[in-house]
Amino acid sequence: MLNEREKEIAAIAASVAGHCQPCLEHHLSKARDLGIENEEIEKIYKIAGTVSDKGDERMMEFALNALKNHNEIPVCGCDPGCDC
Repeated sequence: MLNEREKEIAAIAASVAGHCQPCLEHHLSKARDLGIENEEIEKIYKIAGTVSDKGDERMMEFALNALKNHNEIPVCGCDPGCDC
């Protein structure tokens, strides 16, 4: 099980990676109440930002590939010609 501090660290990272500003404000406030310092939070931001950036890059690659190959390889994983 995660303790409260670990939960807030994870929640801050998820908030940044998920681009949820209200979530970040909420969890940042809770982190401050737990005594988590700015230096540690900045490290969390950097890690979450990297995860988010890589996810965005991979999604764009996937989206462009799906557009190029739409008639050849179905995006949904069904048989070609599927109208999911």
